[in-house]
Amino acid sequence: MNGSGVLFLGLRYLQRNRVKTLLLVAAFTLVWLLPAGIGLIVAKVEAQLRARAEGTPLLLGQAGSPLELVFNGLYFTKPQVATLPLREVDAVAETGFAEVIPIYARYSAGGYRIVGTSLDYFDFRRLGVKEGRQLLRLGECVVGAEVAENNGLKPGDAVISTPETLFDLAGVYPLKMTVVGVLAPTASPDDEAIFVDLKTAWIIEGLGHGHEDADKLGDEQKIAPAAPGDSVVRLNASVVEYNEITPGNSDGFHFHGDTADYPVTAAIVIPSDARDRALIKGRFTKAGGLQLISPAAEMDELFATVFSVQRFVLGLLLAIGIATLAIGALVFLLSYRLREEEFRHLRHLGADLATLRALVAFEAGFVILASLLASGVGLALIHFLAPQLIREMMG
Repeated sequence: MNGSGVLFLGLRYLQRNRVKTLLLVAAFTLVWLLPAGIGLIVAKVEAQLRARAEGTPLLLGQAGSPLELVFNGLYFTKPQVATLPLREVDAVAETGFAEVIPIYARYSAGGYRIVGTSLDYFDFRRLGVKEGRQLLRLGECVVGAEVAENNGLKPGDAVISTPETLFDLAGVYPLKMTVVGVLAPTASPDDEAIFVDLKTAWIIEGLGHGHEDADKLGDEQKIAPAAPGDSVVRLNASVVEYNEITPGNSDGFHFHGDTADYPVTAAIVIPSDARDRALIKGRFTKAGGLQLISPAAEMDELFATVFSVQRFVLGLLLAIGIATLAIGALVFLLSYRLREEEFRHLRHLGADLATLRALVAFEAGFVILASLLASGVGLALIHFLAPQLIREMMG
C-alpha cells in the first residue's frame, strides 16, 4: 500500500474515532502548553516589573510593607498604603543630595488610578504629550494613552473622580477634571493613569475646597447673625462645594491648615551619584517611621520567591506530563490491539506489516502534531493577552 493509501485509511480512522482523538490532542496540548505558558507569563511579568523598578533609584514611604510601597509608587496599585506628610518629602529634597518627586496614588476615575505628582515626574519617566498640553492649573488632568484610547478622550473632554463610598457623609464630592493633554504611549503603567497635580488630588480627598461667593447667595442659604451688628456671613449646609474647578471659581478654592502636613503615598528619590545615594540611605532609612527602599532589590526578593514556586509547580507539571504521555502510549498500544481484526483484513488485501505500523504511527503523529500546533496557538494567545493578564494580576 502506498503513502496515499495510508493517509486515506488513517484519516478515515481518526474521523470515525474523533472523540478519542480530540481527548488525546487536548491532553497532549496541556502537556506542552502549561509549562511553556507559565514560563512565558512569568518572564513577561519579570521583564515589565524589573524594567520599571530598575529605572527608579529609591522610593520613600511610610514604614510598612516595602512591596506594597513599590506597587503603589511605581505601578499605582495598592492605594491603601500608609501615607507620609509632604514635609518628609521636602526634608529629603532640602538635603541637596537628591531630587524628590512626590506621588499620591489613592483615588481613581472609571477604574483608572488618579496620580497626583509634580511636573518633574514627566521628565523623569520621559513622558511626552501627544495631544494638547501639560498641566497648568487646578482641576486639570493629563491622561495616559490607553485611558484616552479606551474612553475616546481628547483635550477638552472631562473625567470625574470615583467616590470611595456611595454616600460620603464628610461631604467630599466627585471632582470633574478637564483633560488638557494625552500622553504618548509608553507600554508602561503610565498608559493607564490619570495625572494631576498634588493640590488637585488633595481637593479630591476633600482637603481643599471652594464655595460660592457668600455675598451673592440668597437669604435661604445664610444663617442669621449671631448678634446685632455681626458682619460675618455664615452659610448653612445647603451650600454645596464645587465639584468642578473653572477659571471663574479657581480663586475660591483654598486649603485648611499647612499643606506640608498633607499626605502622599510615596516619593521617588533620585540621588545624583553613588555618594549621595549612600548619604540619603544612611540618613533617612527607618527615620521617623519612614522607609527608604530600592525597588530593584524588592523585585529581586519577589522573583526569588516566584521562581522557587515556579520550579515546584513545573516539577509537578513534569510528573503529570510524563504520566499523561505514558497513558497516551498505552492508548496507542491498546488501539493497536483493538484493531487486530481490521489489520487482519488489510493483510488479506495485501498490506504488509510496515503498512500496518505506519497506520498506527500516523495516528500517533497526527495527535502529537495537532497538539503541538494547538499549544503554539495557545502560546501566541498568551503572548497577546499577557499585558492584560499582568494588569489583572497587579490590580
